[in-house]
Amino acid sequence: ATRLYGTIGDPIRQLRMTGIMPQVFAAVGANAVWLPFHGGADLLPVMLQALSRMHNLGGFTVTIPHKTGILPLLGRTTRRAEASGSVNLVRRDPDGTLAGDIVDGLGFVRGLTAQGHRVRGASVWLVGLGGAGGAIAAALCEAGVGRLLVTEIDAERAEIAIDRLLRHYPDVPVAEVATPPKGVHIAVNATPLGLRPGDPLSFDPMTLDPEALVADVIMSPIETPLLQRARAHGRRIHHGRHMLDHQIPLYLEWFGIDAKGVDVVALVRSIGP
Repeated sequence: ATRLYGTIGDPIRQLRMTGIMPQVFAAVGANAVWLPFHGGADLLPVMLQALSRMHNLGGFTVTIPHKTGILPLLGRTTRRAEASGSVNLVRRDPDGTLAGDIVDGLGFVRGLTAQGHRVRGASVWLVGLGGAGGAIAAALCEAGVGRLLVTEIDAERAEIAIDRLLRHYPDVPVAEVATPPKGVHIAVNATPLGLRPGDPLSFDPMTLDPEALVADVIMSPIETPLLQRARAHGRRIHHGRHMLDHQIPLYLEWFGIDAKGVDVVALVRSIGP
């Protein structure tokens, strides 16, 4: 039978996955479709109960506003998901259990390493601990960074996030900083600043050491004002698109779909924005 996959969220706008995943399924020979599942937070428990009983459901990705609310409703979750406090990928196991993971941060880390940037042992400054930032923080800790420095304007959010990280990754030093730190190898913007024209920079890349890598999680525009300024002053940069490119193979792995040797990252890049 055809396997059913999709994205659960509210609102369901123009989801890129509905354009990308059918092409990925076709390339790897999977008998599967990808659909939007539209429902608000009040309906989430009922939707999950129904989805868990669908024998041909393979799984789904999770988008706003459900990424944090869904975590306690799942039967199984990974340490990475528990450490970030959110889930963006769910699989239905044969016994009907819904198992959740968070892979946007892992996609970010894999994107860095694929571009030749060393993550293990690196000193990383992460600006923003919202949905993307929390996931990236957990993935960086899991990857064994030397230290993680974070900046977040919401003091309560910062305190909760740092506590979770230290609880799940006690061997990684995590600390909050208010000003750009010295000796940073990688600086990451995980805030929405840069999405809209006229947004201020989340930080000035010129305050960093000259050899620091400046990364952004924003995918559109491809080269944000932050990255433009960094490039103009000789800094190395890393685009947000890499995070999505490297997430799609993780979806297949989590769903148990054999990629059959297909270079999924190259395929996703060829599909375009």
